[in-house]
Amino acid sequence: MKIYLATAGLEDIRWAAGVGLIDGILTTHAMLDAAGSGDGGDGHDVLSAICRATGLPVLASVGTVSADDIYREGRELAKLSDQIAVQIPMVEDAVGAIGRLRADGVRVVTTLVFGVPQAVLGAKAGAYAVSVAVDQLDLYGHDGADAVRDIVTVFRADGAECDVLAALPEHAAQFARCARAGADVIALAPAVLRSLFVHPLTDRGLDLWLRDVAIRHRARATA
Repeated sequence: MKIYLATAGLEDIRWAAGVGLIDGILTTHAMLDAAGSGDGGDGHDVLSAICRATGLPVLASVGTVSADDIYREGRELAKLSDQIAVQIPMVEDAVGAIGRLRADGVRVVTTLVFGVPQAVLGAKAGAYAVSVAVDQLDLYGHDGADAVRDIVTVFRADGAECDVLAALPEHAAQFARCARAGADVIALAPAVLRSLFVHPLTDRGLDLWLRDVAIRHRARATA
């Protein structure tokens, strides 16, 4: 299973990539705007800086739902770096653009995937991965991890060559459920990634470990 960091913040990206915790980066327009201090640009400068900071895959979103504009913008994003894969919403108008981009060698991830039907259509349209909005599903009373499990089950039964990305679980328990559901990739905010280091027993376990170390040092000093 791979972990992607959901941010456009270079400090977080450099930290997580530097210690080997992540396999890629997921960005959104809001993240790029925040990283660019709201300069009103298209985010290309920030994306280029992210690509230069790490050799990992970077997911970048188009900002339109018109087929021709999706194709044009997807091509522009892909030209920024070979590391970039283009995120496209799984809506009817986008299907033709997904196929055209795939024919041009551009990797596409379909977003706004909430269940098996959309995931199957995304895979058949030519996406190399489908992004399941786990956070949104859970917010509106559905079960994001169950949706991931259902899609994984269908893809494996069908032999589909398409990854399942679980997008933005909001805490460690959600992360664990998505991992057990068989997600190929899980995209996490930096704060959630850091929270994975912590368990309710972490402090107690650390105290016991430090006590044992102190006892050992005292024993050696008196030996």
